Parts: sequence; structure tokens; C-alpha cells
Amino acid sequence: MKTFKLKALDILESNDEDIIHHEIPLLDGLIINREDDQNRWVIEAYVNHSLISFFKDLKERKDEVMIQVKITKESNTPATFITQIITVNEIGPHMNVLFMGTIIDRQKGIIKETLQKLVEEGYQGESLIKKFKEEI
Repeated sequence: MKTFKLKALDILESNDEDIIHHEIPLLDGLIINREDDQNRWVIEAYVNHSLISFFKDLKERKDEVMIQVKITKESNTPATFITQIITVNEIGPHMNVLFMGTIIDRQKGIIKETLQKLVEEGYQGESLIKKFKEEI
């Protein structure tokens, strides 16, 4: 297992055709790559107690919760996960929320889609490489 510092957390909710970003102010947090057969991660967010009703409601309403996190540094590109809320715990004036989920490898998906599109457009060989570099 590998453990990293959680630097930012956003909850992503779909509302009709829009996606609503709930930026969660963190007091602290960890993200753990379990390195198990299902490629699951555990995300712990330590936050202010005032968010308890938000997270309890979210746990009751949603089987799956999509989140975006920044790992280690604020300047890092966010990683997206599909998770479930395992538990919401009160800890004095604060609380923690534990998520378990899998990372969505968006970068690979974007690269595959771009390559597929260029091949369908007839690019090949050196022209494919050149156009691919322009697109990425």
C-alpha cells in the first residue's frame, strides 16, 4: 500500500445535464492506494463538523459518489474516482469521511479517443505522429 497526502477534494454530482462541483474545505486528509486486485483506493477527508448533514445525506442518497482529488500538491492535476462512502464519523468538533473507490484513468481514455479519431480521419505513419502531437 502507498499513502499520499490529500490536498483537495471536490464532490461531483450530476443534476440533469449539469455537473455540480462541491468544493470541500479540508482540515486534513489521506489517500491510500490499496494495490489490491480491484485497484481500490481509500480516501479519508478530515473536515469541519458543519458538513455532517451533507455527507450523511449523500451517503443515503447515492450508491456511487464521483469525486475529484488533488494528491500531494495543490498544483497537481486532479484525479477522478468513482467511490462509495464507507462511513461518516464525528470526531469532536470535526468529522471524517471515508470513501473507497477506483480511479478513472481519464488521460488514457483521452489519448485512445484522440488516436482513434485521427486513424479514422486517415492519418498514418509520420503524419499520424505529427497530428497526434498537435492534438495532445
